[in-house]
Amino acid sequence: MAKILALHGPNLNLLGEREPHIYGSDALDDINQRCQALCISNGHEFNALQSNAEADFIDRIHEARIDGTNFMIVNFGGFTHTSIAIRDAILAAEIPFIEVHLSNLYAREDYRHHSFFSDIAIGSIIGLGSQGYDLALQAAFMRLK
Repeated sequence: MAKILALHGPNLNLLGEREPHIYGSDALDDINQRCQALCISNGHEFNALQSNAEADFIDRIHEARIDGTNFMIVNFGGFTHTSIAIRDAILAAEIPFIEVHLSNLYAREDYRHHSFFSDIAIGSIIGLGSQGYDLALQAAFMRLK
């Protein structure tokens, strides 16, 4: 059994309410419940953290480094384009991860076109809505075999 951690960034607590034409109608709880069920059915443990604070992610990634976390699914929201500190924490943790974004970053504002995480991720799933989490988990399961 592997431990999989999902990290959900700023404003993702508003999913289902905030700009559903961009982010879809699924609430974050719906996504987490679906991820939990997928993990259980594949014999893995699922944990998740949503925060609007950069320091919370850094602390949780540091914890993941020593708590047996085997894989991460990350959507750092706006921190994707700004946080070298979270990037450094991920590099220090040495835990493989897949980056997920609900919207197509490349069809949006220019400042969203750059990610501080894509080049160190196993892969990125961008623009497929909440289905991106399901696909990321399927890829994680294959990697964990």
